[in-house]
Amino acid sequence: MARIGVYPGTFDPITLGHVDIIRRGAKLVDRLVVGLSTNPAKTPMFTIEERLAMIRREVASIPGDITVVTFDSLLMDFADREGARVIVRGLRAVSDFEYEYQMAGMNQQLNDRVETVFLMADVSLQPIASRLVKEIALYGGAIDKFVPSAVAAEVRARVEQLGVRGG
Repeated sequence: MARIGVYPGTFDPITLGHVDIIRRGAKLVDRLVVGLSTNPAKTPMFTIEERLAMIRREVASIPGDITVVTFDSLLMDFADREGARVIVRGLRAVSDFEYEYQMAGMNQQLNDRVETVFLMADVSLQPIASRLVKEIALYGGAIDKFVPSAVAAEVRARVEQLGVRGG
């Protein structure tokens, strides 16, 4: 029986930290499903279709069986539909752990057949957050150290398209 894992997120945009967790998570399971979710609490810069294309492009060269799909449901229901028994989550800081620990506990109450595995972000990537990448870009800052080069170009183009530049 194949070990299937799910790595969920909104990936708006996908960062080098996300790519690192996907690369490392893919080594832990036979098949890794990157689950692109909607989050009603967030206002995305990119549509779900744009984010899906970005993620697929950025993971195409990563070894392993990696698929990228969208979902709009409870994570544990999504994990069940995919046949996953592992949720992969990345941690950057203690504040991430507090939130993720609470979520893992709630998820276990919803479905105790699925385990959550935490991967520490590479130390050089720990400060990267999609929210901060967007904020830096909106203020005209360089984001090339935080996201893949094609994503950086897409973010800059979107900022230009929106006609927004703080300062």
